[in-house]
Amino acid sequence: MGEGWLRHLGGDRYESLSAGAKPSGYVHPLAIRVMAEGGVDISGHHSKNIAEFDGQPLDVLVIVCDNAREACPVFAGATRTIHHSFDDPAHATGTEAEKLAVFRRVRDEIRQWVEEFIRG
Repeated sequence: MGEGWLRHLGGDRYESLSAGAKPSGYVHPLAIRVMAEGGVDISGHHSKNIAEFDGQPLDVLVIVCDNAREACPVFAGATRTIHHSFDDPAHATGTEAEKLAVFRRVRDEIRQWVEEFIRG
């Protein structure tokens, strides 16, 4: 969702890459659904492993989950690292409506954070 928001809100000013320490291999369907509700299409995105970007120079590495910070505390090539923890909505339990509520909350939290990041 972060990659989607940065691409959507940041436009050409940023190149956004997204990856995880333990990627699932797919983008969660509820993430696709709630981002579409926000006007952002991430249906063409795919889950990538952070190792794909190892050694690639990055201006900013943003780590968004606590388990990711533990899995990759140092990333060669990152000039600056920012950690901001968001709940992982993929771990939400309950009914579909309850899960959607978690995905929407996290979507909105990520959007707000990205907007603040862009403003500097």
